[in-house]
Amino acid sequence: MTITEKENPRLPYLRDKTSKLTTSPGCYIMKDSSGKIIYIGKAKNLRNRVSSYFRPWQDHLPKVWKMVSHVNDYDFVVTDSEFEALVLECSLIKQYTPKYNILLKDDKGYSYIRVTDEPFPRLQAVLQKEDDDSQYIGPYVSSFAVKQAVEEANTVFQLPTCHRKFPQDINKGRPCLNHHIKKCMGVCTGRISQEEYCEIVKQAVDYIRGGSQQSVERLTEQMNAAAEELNFELAARLRDRIAAIKKAADAQKIIDSSIKDSDIIAVSQNSEKACASVIMYRGGRLFDKADFFLGDKGDTSEMRESFITGYYSVRENIPGEILLDEDIENAPLLEQWLREKSGHAVHISTPQRGHLLRLTTLAKNNASEYLSIKVGRTGREIVALEELSKALGLPKPPRFIECYDISNLASSDMVAGMVVYENGRPCRKFYKHFSIKTVSEQDDYACMSEVLQRRFRNYFEKTDEGFSTLPDLIFLDGGQGHVNVITPLVRAMGIDVPIYGLVKDSKHRTRAVATGGGEISLTKSRAAFDLVTRIQDEVHRFAITYQAKKHRKSSYQLELTKVKGIGEKKAVKLMTEFKTKDKLREATVEELMTAAGVGRETAEALYSVIHEL
Repeated sequence: MTITEKENPRLPYLRDKTSKLTTSPGCYIMKDSSGKIIYIGKAKNLRNRVSSYFRPWQDHLPKVWKMVSHVNDYDFVVTDSEFEALVLECSLIKQYTPKYNILLKDDKGYSYIRVTDEPFPRLQAVLQKEDDDSQYIGPYVSSFAVKQAVEEANTVFQLPTCHRKFPQDINKGRPCLNHHIKKCMGVCTGRISQEEYCEIVKQAVDYIRGGSQQSVERLTEQMNAAAEELNFELAARLRDRIAAIKKAADAQKIIDSSIKDSDIIAVSQNSEKACASVIMYRGGRLFDKADFFLGDKGDTSEMRESFITGYYSVRENIPGEILLDEDIENAPLLEQWLREKSGHAVHISTPQRGHLLRLTTLAKNNASEYLSIKVGRTGREIVALEELSKALGLPKPPRFIECYDISNLASSDMVAGMVVYENGRPCRKFYKHFSIKTVSEQDDYACMSEVLQRRFRNYFEKTDEGFSTLPDLIFLDGGQGHVNVITPLVRAMGIDVPIYGLVKDSKHRTRAVATGGGEISLTKSRAAFDLVTRIQDEVHRFAITYQAKKHRKSSYQLELTKVKGIGEKKAVKLMTEFKTKDKLREATVEELMTAAGVGRETAEALYSVIHEL
C-alpha cells in the first residue's frame, strides 16, 4: 500500500525535512498531530531509513501505512553507533510505549509452585500467591509448565498427593494404592522421619529450580558420601531416586539434558496478524512458556528483532542461547546488546537440523495455536499457509487462493471450475462454474485462457461479488505449459498475481507445484502439501461434477430433439424455462405448447417422450 497526500497532507513537509536529515546512526521519533509519540525506531542511516516511510512509490505493509498516515512530524536523536541507537530505542520505547511499536502484553495470569508451610510440606501448583508462610516459586507464565513440574517432582521423589494430614494421620489406616505402586514413599506408615522427609522436599525443590542434570549430580555426590559412611540404606534410596529422575528424563520430551539454558522464539503470522511464542529451557528441562499477540503483521526480520528487544528489555534472567525460527538481519548487534545487559555472552542462532530444529518447530506450533485462537483459525491452517508462502517465495501468507480446472468429454461439454480458499478454508460462496464458449475442440490451454480472461474482465467490471476480490495466489490444475501460457495473458490485463501449476503423478495425486521454469517440491512442507492437495482435489471434484451434470442435461436435450417439431433451439428453450427434468415432467401439455411454441400434437408427443425418459 502506498501513502498519498490524500491520506496524509503533511507528506511534502516530511519529505523536505527528511531530505536534509543526517546519514549518521540514530533514533527517530514519530508524532501525531497532538504531539503524541506513536512510533520509535532506530537506523544506521537516519536519512535513508526515515525517507523510506514518505516516498510516493513506497509499498507499505498495512500496519506501517496506518502509522505513516498519522505522522504529523518527527524528532530524531543522532548517536555515535548503531549499537547506541539500539540501546536508546529500547529505553525510549519503555518510557513512552508508542502505539505502533510492538508492546508485549500477554493476556495470561501467572502461576506459582507452592511449598506448603506445615510439618510435612507438599508441592502444589497454584494460580496466585496467598498471604501465608508458604514458600512460592515463580511466577511462571505457563500453567502447563507449573503443573507438569509439580506432577513430575511428586512422582520422582514419591511425595504424597493424598488428602491426609501429617503427622496427625500417621499410622491411621492402611497405605493407599500409590504407596504399593511406588508412587508415594508412604509417610502414613510412620517409617519416614520429619527430618528425612523435609530433606527430600528440599531435593524436589532443587530439582524444579535446577533441572534434572543438576539434581542427578547432587544426589550422586550424596549417594557416594552415604556409601563411604557405610549408610547403604540411604545410598540405596538415593540410587533409586537418581534412577527415577533419569527415567522421567527419558520419558518426557520436555526434558533434555543436552540443551543448554535457552530461549526458543518463534513468530507465526497469517495475512494480517502475528503472534510470538517463547519456550524457556533451564537446567535441561522446559521451564516456562509465554505467548504474545503482536498485532498487525510486519516485515519478518524487523518483527522478530522488535520482539527480542521488547521482550528482553524488561528481563534480568537472559540465557546464553537464543534460538530463532528464522534468521534476523541484526543478530550481531542484538547479541552485543544482550551481552552488555546480562553480563555474559549471548548467542543467537537459527537451527537448520536436529533436535534444536525440533525445538523451534515446537515454538512455532505454539505461536500458531495462539494465533489461531486470536483469529479464529486452526493452528494447522496457519502453519500450512506460512509453509506455502515460504516454499513459493511469496512476500506474505496468501489470504485468498483461487484454483482452476478444465473438465470435458473429448470436445463436448467443455467446462471449468474455480474454487476459492480464504485463510486456508474453502469459501464456497465464491466458487464459480464456467461453460466454455469460444473453444470448439479440446484444447486445455485455450479453455484456461478463456476462463482467466472472463474472470478478470468481471473483476474490472465489478459485476459480481465473487469476482470483486483480487486473489493473492492462483493455482492452475496443470503443469509448466499452463503457467507459461496463462501468465503473460494475465499480466497483459494488468493483474500481477503469482501463478503456479499443480502437477499430478501417474495415479492422479498431487506431486509438485509447477513454475514457468520448473517444479517446486512440497514434500518437506507437510502442512502446505496437504493444503495444496485438498485444493487440487476440491477443484477437480467441483469441475467434474459440473461437467457430468451438463453432460446429462445435454444428453437429455438430445433425446427431446427426437420428437418431430422439436429442434435443438426449442430443446434448449424448454430446459431454460423449466430448469430441471422434474419440473419438465410436471408441466402440462398446454404449458409445453407455450414454452416451446409448438402445436398441441407436437406438445402431446413431447409430453409422452418426457414421461418415458
